[in-house]
Formats: sequence, structure tokens, C-alpha cells
Amino acid sequence: MPMNSINTNVGAMVALQSLSQTQADLATTQNRINTGLKIASAKDNGAIWAIAQTEKAQATSLDTVTNSLNNGKSVLDTTIQAGSQLTDILNQMREKALAASDAGIDDASRTQYQNEYVKLAQSYANVVASAGFNGVNLIDASTGAVAAIGSADGKIKVTSAHNALNAASNNTFGTDTSLTITAGTVVSPATTATVDTVAAGATWADGSGTQAASALTVVDSAIKNVTQALSGFGVDSKAIDNQITLVSGLQDSLNTGIGNLVDANLAQESANLQALQTKQQLGVQALSIANQSTGILLGLFR
Repeated sequence: MPMNSINTNVGAMVALQSLSQTQADLATTQNRINTGLKIASAKDNGAIWAIAQTEKAQATSLDTVTNSLNNGKSVLDTTIQAGSQLTDILNQMREKALAASDAGIDDASRTQYQNEYVKLAQSYANVVASAGFNGVNLIDASTGAVAAIGSADGKIKVTSAHNALNAASNNTFGTDTSLTITAGTVVSPATTATVDTVAAGATWADGSGTQAASALTVVDSAIKNVTQALSGFGVDSKAIDNQITLVSGLQDSLNTGIGNLVDANLAQESANLQALQTKQQLGVQALSIANQSTGILLGLFR
């Protein structure tokens, strides 16, 4: 039989301990509901929290990877768009050179074709010069290359090499009648190609169309080099697209894994909240009853 004492109220102590634990559990549940996290700090579960922080760091690093890849993609998209314009201009130049190579036309007509050819060559140079993005121009005379970061550790690079498709620097386009296209290292296939130069200042008014025919040969070679380079840039752009898709999938997987580790099950926490609130009310009542037990002892002395 338990001893009745006014100095030690065992029932109140037990009730108070139970109520304190209930209130602690209630605070934990309310915090999980407020934050949406079952592990919000290291004190909740040190090992799981450490794993989650490592994965968060990697997922955040992939944002930088995505930005780098998107920058590289923008450079290549700009280059490919410019290349399409270059091809169109070269086709127009070919048309003028072909028409001027006709021996049946007079020199006045041939000179007119020549003037149009020169203007188109200037347009070609303008497109090449403006085909840059964020300071990188893959087809101008100056070197530039894409080396996008492809992984969170920075060890993977998705690259696209510089490929000079500019007109030769000794041609000013405004006065010269010739066009020289010098192709550097072609990305795919990996070759180095150059085309012959039509003598600077040459006139097509030769009565036979021979000079125009020479220009036609140059333009044909240029078209081949430009389209070959564009094919390589297209392959590189597709490679960046594939890497962006991969990085996006990896980031989604990491975020899902982190959520599995630290996110709270709100449906479960809602049920726990209802149960703990009821338990808290019962604990308050139990403590009140236990505190009244010492008053009952007074009846023994009446």
C-alpha cells in the first residue's frame, strides 16, 4: 500500500513528468508542421541531417552547372543562327558569281553583279563580327571557345572549339572584289581546311567571266566549310542539351532524396497533433487530481 505523505506527492510528480513530455512532443509536432521538416537541425537527428546537408550542397552546385550549360548553349545557338545567315549570304554570292561568269553578258552587267557580290561580302563580314554572346564569338578571327561545366565537381566539361569562318583580314570587302574564307579547326569532323584566294582588287570586267568563275569556286568552297562547321556546332549544341537534361534529372532526384530524409509527413503530424492536444488536456486534469490528494489527508485529522 503506498504511503500517504504531505511532503512527497508521488502522483503529482508522475503526472507532471507525463505532462512535460506531452508538451515537449507537442512542441516538436508543431515545429514540424510549421517548417514542414521532421529534421530541421542537427539535434533532431545528427547523422541524417549531415547526409541531407551534403546532398543539398550538391543540388545547389547543380544550379551553377545549369547556368554554365545554358550560357554555352546560348553561345552555340547564336553561332548556329549566324551560320544560317552566312549560308544564305554565300548562296546569294554564288548566284551573283554564277551569273557574272556567263560569257554571253556584257562587262557592264558583269560589273553590276560584282558590286552586288562585294556588298554581300560586307554583309558576310558583319554577320561574323556580330555572332558573339557574352563576349564569346566562335566564328570570328579572335579565338573563343565554349567550355561549360557539366558536373557538380567540375570535372566534366562540355566543349565546343573555335572555328574561324571570317573573311581573310587582307580583304576589306568594300573595295576588294575577292572573298577568302579561312576555316580553322572544324569540330566535327576534326579537320583543318582552307580555300584559295581570288586576287584582291581583281575585276570581273574581263570580257569572258573568268574572274567571276574563280570567285564562284571560292564561294563553293566557303559554303562547304561553313556547312561543315555548322554541322559540328549543331552536334555540340545537342550535347549541351543532353547534359542539361541529365543535370535537371539529377537535381530532381537529389531534391526528392533530401525530401525523403528530412520532410515531415504532414498528414501523420496532423493526427499526432490532435492526439497530443487531447493527451495534454488529460495530463492537466491528472495533475489537478494529484494535487488535490494532499488536501484529502486533512480529513483524517478532523
